Amino acid sequence: MNHVPCRANSLYNLFMVFCRYIITINTCIRVGLAVLLVILLAGTAAAQSETAWVLQDMVGNTHTLSQYKGRWVVVNYWAPWCPPCLEEMPELVAFYDAHLHHKVMVIGVAVQYDTEKSVKRYVDDMLVSYPIVLGEAQPKQVLRQAVLPTTYIYKPDGNLYLIRHGTISKQLLEQLLKVP
Repeated sequence: MNHVPCRANSLYNLFMVFCRYIITINTCIRVGLAVLLVILLAGTAAAQSETAWVLQDMVGNTHTLSQYKGRWVVVNYWAPWCPPCLEEMPELVAFYDAHLHHKVMVIGVAVQYDTEKSVKRYVDDMLVSYPIVLGEAQPKQVLRQAVLPTTYIYKPDGNLYLIRHGTISKQLLEQLLKVP
């Protein structure tokens, strides 16, 4: 008797391939969801680390985000060798001086500098009136910035509002924070 392929057998094989494919997709979806969950949890941890900082400025004062609750906080990362950073400093000084009594705080974080003396020279030359923190001198390393300048803006409730890469102006800060 000759064996004749049965059409039902082909359909069965096709069905089994389809089922394996569906199982594979479900596994991929499950793995994808797990990866997404890990990314979301990591993002939450990163956001918490961005809001749970303690910084000591060049004159020895300690700054924490919680001490500025009820105020907008602008944290600007800059470097002495960075021309855009130095160009925006007068804007930050003007913003800080104009809004010091309007529930606003500005903190500069110097990074990638040669010496503390080089930072102090730039701060004095630019007549910076807001606190300057030496990033590399902090007990807990500050966030590394891929782009300088980078500015973090925190809402009065302490939550991160905006991260701005590149220069920022007094006018833009006033628009973003809606301060007079």
